[in-house]
Amino acid sequence: MQPRSLGLQRIPGARRFAGPPTSFLVMTVAVIQVVGTLFSASHQDAPRPLDGLAILLLLAGPAGLAFRRRAPQVMLPVALTATGAYLALGYAWGPIVLSLALAIVLTAAAGLRWQAWTGAGIAAAAVITAATLAGDENWPLRASAGVAWAAILVLIGQGFRRRSERIAEFRRRSEEARKAERDEYRLTLARDIHDVVAHSLSMINVQASVALHVGADDPNKLRPALEAIKAASKESLTEVRQLLGVLREDVPLAPAARPSLARLPELIQNAELGGLKVTLQDLSNADSVGPAQQEAAYRIIQEALTNVGRHSGARSAVVRVDQTAGALTVAIDDDGAGMGGALPGNGLTGMRERAAALGGTLTLHELKPGLRVEATLPTEPEGNLP
Repeated sequence: MQPRSLGLQRIPGARRFAGPPTSFLVMTVAVIQVVGTLFSASHQDAPRPLDGLAILLLLAGPAGLAFRRRAPQVMLPVALTATGAYLALGYAWGPIVLSLALAIVLTAAAGLRWQAWTGAGIAAAAVITAATLAGDENWPLRASAGVAWAAILVLIGQGFRRRSERIAEFRRRSEEARKAERDEYRLTLARDIHDVVAHSLSMINVQASVALHVGADDPNKLRPALEAIKAASKESLTEVRQLLGVLREDVPLAPAARPSLARLPELIQNAELGGLKVTLQDLSNADSVGPAQQEAAYRIIQEALTNVGRHSGARSAVVRVDQTAGALTVAIDDDGAGMGGALPGNGLTGMRERAAALGGTLTLHELKPGLRVEATLPTEPEGNLP
């Protein structure tokens, strides 16, 4: 797993409807208005023929749309002025209202709600006035249609804006979830590094002390101690290299095998090389336990044995792994000094976090003498495990 970051730029204020590129929109509307009006004028008798001023007004509305990103508040006044002047001068009817309609939609989509409603109201009032003055018997129907379309255009723009806001909110929450996942993943890696380094260095320290103690009196015991140091250091370096490779988001040279319950005998053997007598009672069925639970159980036992060897002064320990319906339980008992009133350190905190990450619990029980570390990890069918 290699978390990746996704850069999202937050736009201050209201989020604007993206839509097509501005240049494409301006050119398309300009062509439609000019060509459409020229074609329409050739099939109707208008009080005033098209001239240079008419063409300028036909282009002014689309030109106002060019401000939709830099200054969206400019679009609607320009479109209203150009459209109103064109129609008031008596030029031929045509698709002149296209730029006005788009200006209303884009203004509402930019979050300028009151400006959009005001512009739509002005346009509707103009339609009602024109229909009334024309003396048409159907003027109420025409006026109602104009008002309805003005309102519909504003609502369409607001719909675009709400959709954009929902998308932005979804992206923000997705980014927060990815960030939380990355943080949790790095925390897990940090716990793994702590467990590997603490366990290996503890065993290396114990074996080095044994080698120094027996080296002069019994050379035959020196070689096993040095071999244990070599094996522990090699394993530790391999695991730390793999973990750091993932932490740096590099591609590991070779996939690192996740610790499992099958490696418990090896773990027990390494602990016994330090002089601690360990008894393993494994009543679990590894085939029915998911890899996440197996790794957590292994790491908890590893850290517990490391603490026993370093702090408790114990001579023996018992590791029990039991499996019941829906849960895997591991318990590590020792005959050492126990907590002695000391506060839990990073190791115990890490074990609790491992158990909690899988919905489980970890508890400490004072024995007489010694201490019991007990963790309960819920199990699920392997297909549902993370």
